[in-house]
Amino acid sequence: MILKSSARSILYQTEKFIQRVRFASQPADLPILLGISFPKSGTHLLDQILLGFSNVAPYAKRLHSFYAEYEGESGVKRAPEQAIRWLDSLRQRDVASAHLFARPEAVMRVRSSKFIPFFIFRDPRDVVVSHVFYVTEMEKNHAHHAYYQSLPDFNARFKASILGRPDAGIEFPNIAERFAPYMDWLNHPEALSIHFEDLIHARAATLARILDHFLTRVPLPSPRELILDSLESSINPSRSPTFRSGKTGEWKKYFTDEHKKIFKDVAGDLLIRLGYERTKDW
Repeated sequence: MILKSSARSILYQTEKFIQRVRFASQPADLPILLGISFPKSGTHLLDQILLGFSNVAPYAKRLHSFYAEYEGESGVKRAPEQAIRWLDSLRQRDVASAHLFARPEAVMRVRSSKFIPFFIFRDPRDVVVSHVFYVTEMEKNHAHHAYYQSLPDFNARFKASILGRPDAGIEFPNIAERFAPYMDWLNHPEALSIHFEDLIHARAATLARILDHFLTRVPLPSPRELILDSLESSINPSRSPTFRSGKTGEWKKYFTDEHKKIFKDVAGDLLIRLGYERTKDW
């Protein structure tokens, strides 16, 4: 494992050096591109878009690393210090990705000149649908896979993804409480907020917003349309290991009246705060 990690690091640094030579006329002290995402909200889509900048600037052509607040196989919550150490490990011209809580220490670092951050999120109703399929069918090493497999049907699994598992022994709260630690990213314009849905239904305008956010910090010599084409062409859903459908509003196919009531009880306000509903009458 150590040998494999070392080989990966050497390959990454070699590719990063080649990129620096390729774009020798551009500055070397470019900020880190950091994609922050709520789980099941388009993480890989944002990763691919940010890596698209490597076609026009000396950024890495692959992710430096990915960080998550919970260990995937055990479900154990990582200590806040681990997130800070991970952020501090990143270097200029890296591209990195994270399910990163908006703790004050993390926010302070990410808002600094060292980073250009982006925060993507999705309709929480679609998140719980995606979560059921991901845990039950796609990720057999997930901490909750065995439990979801033990449930009698989709309805029971769906409720678990909405309500969480308060008696599981490992932290897995309801959907509103799962989103709460990310909420403060919305209060900091340094981290561009992106609705996943906008990348599906208004992609050109959203890619333009992403580029404009980037250009406020890094002027590029390439024509604007060339950069936008690079970002667009970098999107490849087949290269996402967890991509299932990429659709929006799928929750309407699965939510019964009972599910709606349960969801409104625990996360109705969340939908309003995120701009997905104006009231709880949906």
